[in-house]
Amino acid sequence: MKTIENITEILGENTSFYLDHVCEKITKDELQTPSKISLDKVFSNSNRNPQVLRSLSQLYNHGNLESTGYLSILPVDQGIEHSAAYSFYKNPDFFDPENIIKLAMEAGCNAVASTFGVLGLNARKYAHKIPFIVKINHNELLTYPNKYDQTLFGKVKAAWNMGAVAVGATIYFGSEKSNRQLNEIAEAFEEAHNLGMVTILWCYLRNGGFKTEKEDYHAASDLTGQANHLGVTIQADIIKQKLPTNNFGFKNIGFGKYNDEMYKTLTTDHPIDLCRLQVANCYMGKIGLINSGGGSKGESDLVEAITTAVINKRGGGSGLIMGRKAFQKPFGEGVKVLQSVQNVYLDDKITIA
Repeated sequence: MKTIENITEILGENTSFYLDHVCEKITKDELQTPSKISLDKVFSNSNRNPQVLRSLSQLYNHGNLESTGYLSILPVDQGIEHSAAYSFYKNPDFFDPENIIKLAMEAGCNAVASTFGVLGLNARKYAHKIPFIVKINHNELLTYPNKYDQTLFGKVKAAWNMGAVAVGATIYFGSEKSNRQLNEIAEAFEEAHNLGMVTILWCYLRNGGFKTEKEDYHAASDLTGQANHLGVTIQADIIKQKLPTNNFGFKNIGFGKYNDEMYKTLTTDHPIDLCRLQVANCYMGKIGLINSGGGSKGESDLVEAITTAVINKRGGGSGLIMGRKAFQKPFGEGVKVLQSVQNVYLDDKITIA
């Protein structure tokens, strides 16, 4: 899929809704938008040392999206977060860590993100062939009852020793343990930067109070946007966030600082405007926002992946980090989905709204 015609065919009757929308609340002219020189524009004046700049360059200048300012990352840490059996039963080949790396390479991804175990077992063979992102903490699934916490699984120095260019971590903002997680990951990111590594934060919300009888606000634009803002505050170089599904989280849950004028000024209910608010909370796009691809639903995966990519790109985001829609299907089909998403970012006719 290389042309706008293919993408419009997939979007179908929603083509105009997604491709003709113009953001009038926070305009594109107010953003730092992705380009081949965006790293220089943003980080050359920052406190990141030259080794971090080199690692950022390795990450952004690899794979099919090299030198575009966009990222396509394959993340596979679900074996811990969701259990290995549940994650890989649709394609048991991915119990073998090497196949995870092979999928990212074959699809032309910028990087592969996975665990200490997955990447460490294959470091000498592949760390110089595709950028590694080591996920340093996880919500392990065997604690019963399950709790909203993230546990460090290793040290930043171990990720550096295996040749990784970046570390990734999750903070469950809003959870009972979020303050401890925030402290841990702020320290880990400082160490990573000292070692010359890129830092990527999974900015997720977890709190029973964020879900009311009527609606779930764990992916609300205002709440996730604030999580993004906390993430860039601890100097994450890239933010990973779920695509927003609604808004008015602060208002309808009834906490935090908000007023009606805030919502009216910053966004509408259009999905691209909701994503734009997430981008704005990443220092107006100076820190790249990559949205997650979500779970695999089978036949609708390609349509959902393309739609998510269009929303992210037109909203001013920096790419997709998509796993289950790729690895929970035959290898060749997974490659196709990943490359179809990449083509959204390669197509100049799909512009920033």
